[in-house]
Amino acid sequence: MGTALITGASAGLGVEFAWQLATARHHLVLVARDQARLEAVAAKIRSAAGVRVEVLPADLNLPDDVARVAARLTQAEQPVGLLVNNAGFGYGKPLLETTREELESMENVMVRAVMVLSHAAAQAMVERGRGAILNVASVAAYTTSGQYSAVKAWVKTFTEGLAVELRGTGVTATALLPGLTHTEFHERAGLHYEDYPELVWLTPKLVVSQALAAVRRGAVLSTPSLRYAVMGQVARLLPRCLVRRLP
Repeated sequence: MGTALITGASAGLGVEFAWQLATARHHLVLVARDQARLEAVAAKIRSAAGVRVEVLPADLNLPDDVARVAARLTQAEQPVGLLVNNAGFGYGKPLLETTREELESMENVMVRAVMVLSHAAAQAMVERGRGAILNVASVAAYTTSGQYSAVKAWVKTFTEGLAVELRGTGVTATALLPGLTHTEFHERAGLHYEDYPELVWLTPKLVVSQALAAVRRGAVLSTPSLRYAVMGQVARLLPRCLVRRLP
């Protein structure tokens, strides 16, 4: 039984990661801005799964809060064996309609925090000779959907580079590249489920179960579902001039 730290753990994929890991008898450290929601999730999991659940409120847009989470990752007592960098969001509007503050917030949460927390976790895990890091990217990493595609492409490439560096250490790094998934993420980004056929939507349960299976295998990239795996490969192989024409 180990300990997993999950960012963005108060909703969406973060909650599903928490439940699946708790069911597998992992202790948890849950990180998100909303302490009340974190406490509610933690109470339910403690009651149902009987595992230890720590609540660590933090706004990953703030460097001091990121530093607090990094400190927990390097803690020798009750060490973290799995880091899930899941926190993220999108604004659902064109780049030129997004404010500089919004752009910087996306970079802070989905680039800087991922880098700092992965770095802290990797150092502590390598010293112990075991551990895993799972960074949530997106199939949007292969497309040209403005700032969101840019940050998710960075997460994918960063994780691949980290995985190469970690070879032979007993520590692995995996990038998760899900497609459209039924979570609050898309509602907050202003996307409407009815605008897309049901076929394109994935369930959090499927995404998380396949992600954790990839971590157990030590896979570097995980794209849940055959349809998105194929779509990702096609987008990766297409000439970029054609990718830029995609909606």
